[in-house]
Amino acid sequence: MTPSRWIPLIGWLHGYRRDTLARDLLAAVIVTLMLVPQALAYALLAGLPPEVGLYASMLPLVLYAIFGTSATLAVGPVAVASLMTASALSAIAPPGSAEYVGGALVLAALSGAMLVAMGLLRLGFLANFLSHPVISGFVTASGILIAASQLRHLLGVEASGHTLVEMVMALVTALGEVNPITLVLGLGVWGFLVLCRRYLKGGLRRLGLSATVADLVAKAAPVSAVIVTTLLAWALGLGERGVALVGEVPGGLPSLALPSLEPGLWSSLLAPALLISLVGFVESVSVAQTLAAKRRQRIDPNRELIALGLANLGAGASGGSPVSGGFSRSVVNFEAGAATPLAGAFTALGIAVATLTLTAPLAFLPKATLAATIIVAVGTLIDLPAIRRTWAYSRADGVAMLATLTLTLVHGVESGILAGVALSLGLHLYRTSRPHSAVVGRVPGSEHFRNVQRYDEVETDERLAILRVDESLYFANARYLEDTVMALAARQPGLEHIVLACQAVNGIDASALESLEAINRRLKDAGVALHLAEVKGPVMDRLAATDFCHELGGRVFLSTFDAWQALHQENAAANMAPGRMTEKET
Repeated sequence: MTPSRWIPLIGWLHGYRRDTLARDLLAAVIVTLMLVPQALAYALLAGLPPEVGLYASMLPLVLYAIFGTSATLAVGPVAVASLMTASALSAIAPPGSAEYVGGALVLAALSGAMLVAMGLLRLGFLANFLSHPVISGFVTASGILIAASQLRHLLGVEASGHTLVEMVMALVTALGEVNPITLVLGLGVWGFLVLCRRYLKGGLRRLGLSATVADLVAKAAPVSAVIVTTLLAWALGLGERGVALVGEVPGGLPSLALPSLEPGLWSSLLAPALLISLVGFVESVSVAQTLAAKRRQRIDPNRELIALGLANLGAGASGGSPVSGGFSRSVVNFEAGAATPLAGAFTALGIAVATLTLTAPLAFLPKATLAATIIVAVGTLIDLPAIRRTWAYSRADGVAMLATLTLTLVHGVESGILAGVALSLGLHLYRTSRPHSAVVGRVPGSEHFRNVQRYDEVETDERLAILRVDESLYFANARYLEDTVMALAARQPGLEHIVLACQAVNGIDASALESLEAINRRLKDAGVALHLAEVKGPVMDRLAATDFCHELGGRVFLSTFDAWQALHQENAAANMAPGRMTEKET
């Protein structure tokens, strides 16, 4: 196995040129400007000291740059993971306390260990159990919760809660304590960021800037908001007038240390860590695959599990919090021209420089500015129209989406995502336990077969029924298949042959094999031969290793047309035999 298999960065470095370095450096500068306020904001969202967000944006980025397979995925603190972190840690310690921060390190390390283990075991497919409607409902609800949780910082009041109802009630109770200066400042920053997001890019385009440059400048608007409000707070002494500021941020780089090894703490965070791991992986891989497709590149999901796991382990060992790939940062990284994962390493270097040089002025940064930044950023997560679209297309998926969204808002993030996963699996089992099947007939003059209930003109034979099974056969639908076949035999007393057309059957498990054996025996007793057609190679290989093929009352045909031609002609010959009347085809 080549070294680049385990360390993808080696492959990226082949042919690394000066122009590639220039592209990576430019992207790193732009992403650094975007990441500094985001790192502080997401630390605030997670209930952690601001420096934790900066620490989570250094070593994890370097580790992902070494082991990641995406050229443009920007790893670091993200909104949803920060919300889930706050939800998990608030049950074990007060936000901001030493125990709380220690829990964040354990949560990051535990998430990282789980991701690495899943990657080594090639369990990337587990993320498929989080269906898109469930993820969409969860992300939308998380966006609403995140925005609601930041309103207290915009109002300058003390109000907390884990669910939307608790947050709203706490805010209503605290309305009499609103700080007007904080409110004006927060609403001003929010309005400025909204206007920049909607109109700045178009305005810059009209001034002659290219689309890429205009978009990057517009996305860097939070940096200017941070600078201006920090200067205002310092010059006007807003901290002395009741405006909540970030406060002293420790300077210097994080020290490497193992997180707490207390068994009780690790066991209490197992479930939240697993959920953070899965949700973060799904979000990261979705972003990475989307951006890789634009450059005709590909990523390896199992390698991504390992890379994200190592990034989280790095966060746990360097004073950070759980990290994953961020959508907005990754898009900016892509559009800024990042050519290799080294852009992430250069971004980490930029964050390190900011940590060493900017901690003193950051003490004057108003929390209302960070809250407004978070609210505007999570606006892209909220997609309420998706509920209507999903409901119109699939009621079952719509139910799963609504249940996930509602439970997340009412009972919290863990309850919401667990309910969504359970509903997705339950609905999948229900749908596949009653697989679609159809009796098909031959389209005249062709080798094609269609559902007799949809096409009146197809040819059929009253002694022959061809049943197309449109699902793999496994324990959940094995009995349903038995009932379907025997009901078909009962409806047509003249049947002599039943063909199972298996072109959609990708697998047959042991329970389904037993059902096929039972069907074969019962049909034999009724004087009906069971045949198979269009059985896929891997499925046929497994069947051939059993006694089923030897006991089969009929034959295995290469195609449905071969089965029709052979059995229909046999029936026709039998009809023409002396002493037997000709039967009319229907």
